[in-house]
Amino acid sequence: MAIYIYGSYMLSRQKTRKLLSRAKTLNCFLQRYILVSVSLRVVLMENGDSNEGYDPSLPVEKWCGDDRLYQWKGFWFRPQYLLGTRQVLDKFKPLPSDVILASFPKTGTTWLKSLLYSIINRSSGACLRSNHPHMLVPTLEVQLYGPQQQSFSNFASTSSSSRILATHLPHQILADAVRPADCRVVYVTRNPKDTLTSFWQFVLKSRSYEEPWPLEMAVEKFCNGVVPFGPYYDHVLGFWKESLERPEKVFFITYEELKDDTKTQVKRLAEFLGCPFNGDGEEEVLDEIVISCSFEKLSSHEVNKSSEHSPWMRLPMSSFFRKGEVGDHRNYLNNEMVERIDAITVEKFHESGLMYGVN
Repeated sequence: MAIYIYGSYMLSRQKTRKLLSRAKTLNCFLQRYILVSVSLRVVLMENGDSNEGYDPSLPVEKWCGDDRLYQWKGFWFRPQYLLGTRQVLDKFKPLPSDVILASFPKTGTTWLKSLLYSIINRSSGACLRSNHPHMLVPTLEVQLYGPQQQSFSNFASTSSSSRILATHLPHQILADAVRPADCRVVYVTRNPKDTLTSFWQFVLKSRSYEEPWPLEMAVEKFCNGVVPFGPYYDHVLGFWKESLERPEKVFFITYEELKDDTKTQVKRLAEFLGCPFNGDGEEEVLDEIVISCSFEKLSSHEVNKSSEHSPWMRLPMSSFFRKGEVGDHRNYLNNEMVERIDAITVEKFHESGLMYGVN
């Protein structure tokens, strides 16, 4: 007879010891009073995760604290996102009119969600004031599929003719799903050092651990590619190469380009999406969108400052807004860290023609 005790990787050491102690007590009780031979197995899973469809043969690595990442098709996933990813590939049916926002985590996803929604819907700031960007543009493997999925049919029926969907999935995995539909893809990336810094800060503020996640460990994991949806460089290169092969369907943009000249880049995005700002009064609409989607405006809305947890993650809504600056890594990374990341960036990108991300 086997009894499974389900716990969580997120448990503190003290709580884990209590869990094991209770398991042993249960074992003794069953053997003494029920007279059965019991094999107790303690199964630790991610907080709130389902291991449905989990393949125990997948390579596994510790990532942050006791959190595990699982490697699938060359990329690393947290368990719930691996389940969501497999469901996306099995069930998601993209339409030719769909717009897919693809990104590596912490590269400007929230900002692009606001911009794309506003461009396509010609939306003023009113909608953004009352709705978090992640509620306007749901993420496939997080909100529409997986353990925390929301109603896809409801989203589809209330969206515009162009559904805007987001994903952190790499092109190498996503391609088979979206290429046949011939839909448009917008990919945003960010300097690897700022991406790492933002991701590290996001983890520190949005999760509770017995001990903080050392920056040195975060750098090590990032450089080795062992981060959710990583390796970062493979992720970027997948969409970069696809944008060169199919520029009419894949729009590649950097966070730095957007920050440097937001208005020009928004116009380029609108032209790519087939809804340029050409009509009477459209210049004013363009200016309104640029202002209403600025970091300063978005981060000032109560819905984005809320400490209330999102329905799809155990994270406060405010955790998706920090600084929105270019070059913030200089406040955290030392020279040795910068030189190491720059060397890897040159090595990974130099043959692709993507001259990006090095000081």
